Amino acid sequence: MLKPEDNERLVRTGPGTPMGQVLRRYWQPVLLSSELAEADGAPVQLRVMSEDLIAFRDSTGAVGLVDAFCPHRRAPMFFGRNEECGLRCVYHGWKFDRNGDCIDMPSEPAGTPLQAKVKIKAYPCIEKGGVVWTYMGPREVMPPPPDYEWLRAPASHLFVSRTHEHCNYLQGLEGGLDTAHVSFLHRDTRNHATALAAADGAPRLDVEVTDYGYYYVSTRKLAADEHYVRLYQYIMPAQQMRGNVRGHGNKPPKTPKIDGHIWVPIDDENTTVWNFMYSADPAIALDASYAWEYESGAGRGREHLLPGTVKLKQNASNDYEIDRTLQKQGLYAGIRGINTQDFAIQEGMGPIVDRSKEFLGTTDKAIVTMRRLLLDATRMVEQGGALRGLDPVSHGTIRPHDEVVPASTDWQKHFKTAAQVRW
Repeated sequence: MLKPEDNERLVRTGPGTPMGQVLRRYWQPVLLSSELAEADGAPVQLRVMSEDLIAFRDSTGAVGLVDAFCPHRRAPMFFGRNEECGLRCVYHGWKFDRNGDCIDMPSEPAGTPLQAKVKIKAYPCIEKGGVVWTYMGPREVMPPPPDYEWLRAPASHLFVSRTHEHCNYLQGLEGGLDTAHVSFLHRDTRNHATALAAADGAPRLDVEVTDYGYYYVSTRKLAADEHYVRLYQYIMPAQQMRGNVRGHGNKPPKTPKIDGHIWVPIDDENTTVWNFMYSADPAIALDASYAWEYESGAGRGREHLLPGTVKLKQNASNDYEIDRTLQKQGLYAGIRGINTQDFAIQEGMGPIVDRSKEFLGTTDKAIVTMRRLLLDATRMVEQGGALRGLDPVSHGTIRPHDEVVPASTDWQKHFKTAAQVRW
């Protein structure tokens, strides 16, 4: 259970809110680089943490991210002309570069001092891992760019996608950090792939707080002498990483991979979920067909999205196409696609959960720890302190792992080499 005032502190992410201040201290993913495919191409509208913005790739190929409305008369910059290293408002021709400086003001007298005074809100951007990242916090405390292992993997070994979820970001993040639900929500007795998690619905959790967030381990008993151990990583503020290295049944998959998510608020009731996977072995590429096959199995493949969007076809309007017959035949939730199952539950909770009505158990340890770290972070910002995970050194050398091991195994010693980064 969470106090209502603490719940509000965690879920509100707009400008000036405690959690909004925290999230703006971190670099956030906002677009795939491919969504801004060409220099001087069409601008893209987006909304991040309740701010309406316009992204564009200028003549040099660099990405700009500016306010969605011109500072002159608040005309929409989406209709602007992207030309000659700037975005020009079509209402009166005022033009702004990616730094927010007004570089042309043709509707005013030549040499007007007004031009030097006018700026449009602009946020710095970088590109890593085929993703456009932005920093929306105070410039004087801007951290170095992130250096997660997956950002160092070459394009041949990396796959990134994004989807739109109709609920608060915290519901998605909590779902990603909740290992116990995998034994139930994602169970499919017709499919051996879920057998390891389904074997023990009450895993033992160990959580260790770190300077980047925490790692936690779920241990499931498979037999008297065998355990399925899975090491997760939580990187503040809203990233989860999990291993799929050994594969289900302890058989190496076609590509031993690591995957995870980042949850970025669109506003308080909508979230962009970033999905990434990368090959755990530099010697094995992650071919695109395999990646899309995995996405399709999760229920977020291209065929599962509404045309021209990143929103699922299976959604609240059609009850996620739940099949009660399949539910009786072994598909525990009766909903096809692991990702779709997650969305059905997380969105079905309502736009923002009232956590004061919860009754938490032993398998909620990772969620409780995450909430405490985020609440601590809001107070740390207010006090001018340092936040976890901002230093690339803190998060650049970690990876998750999973493996079936003898029950007597000390997982920390056994995983020490396996969980070392290789990129």
